[in-house]
Amino acid sequence: MYLIIFDVDGTLVDSQNTILHGLQVGFEAAGLPMPDRQTALSIVGRSLEEAFRDLVGPDHLEKAPLMAEAYRQSKISRRGQGLDIDPLYPGAREAIDRLHARDEVLLGIATGKAMRGVRHMQETHDLHDRFVTIQTADTSPSKPHPDMILRAMSETGVEPARTLMIGDTGFDMAMAKAAGVHALGVTWGYHDHARLAAEGADKIIHSFDELERALSDFLKYDEETV
Repeated sequence: MYLIIFDVDGTLVDSQNTILHGLQVGFEAAGLPMPDRQTALSIVGRSLEEAFRDLVGPDHLEKAPLMAEAYRQSKISRRGQGLDIDPLYPGAREAIDRLHARDEVLLGIATGKAMRGVRHMQETHDLHDRFVTIQTADTSPSKPHPDMILRAMSETGVEPARTLMIGDTGFDMAMAKAAGVHALGVTWGYHDHARLAAEGADKIIHSFDELERALSDFLKYDEETV
């Protein structure tokens, strides 16, 4: 059995606009200026309070909980209005469906989102039965701590050599290396090729069209049997 773990933001869904809106709400709540777009998005993947701490720096660390709560409440409100709908990246749905259909593959999630955000994503895109293990910021330390992957392997009984983490940030790659599993970077998200490589990516792909070949290289199954 193989375990393939996906990050969410920047890997499965294009959430940059809704994340930026939430960050803006947080900075406004704290009376601080919003950083530029590239800087703001560089923290995607981190747990919410840790992300705000990274962005505000040592002079305003005490404001991070307030900012995180403002972000959360904005998300709850906007989702209740049918807003903040993050689209799947091209090819994501097809890739998930193909992998889910394989008897020897289990799918999981490891994300800096709260479970509430993951459930919203599942409901929006009808992905309720695809993932057998879901690890979130509610129960684990922020990436790159390996706890999410360790929990996923414990829940599924899959060993590190047969586990692969797929993500778009250096945090995902570093988390995978810390957990002793394979790391597959994707370049359509928030960190570039150089950062993914520097943080330990074993392989880097540029579209979901490349995923099956990459998985056959890592996990040693025949992609033609999909």
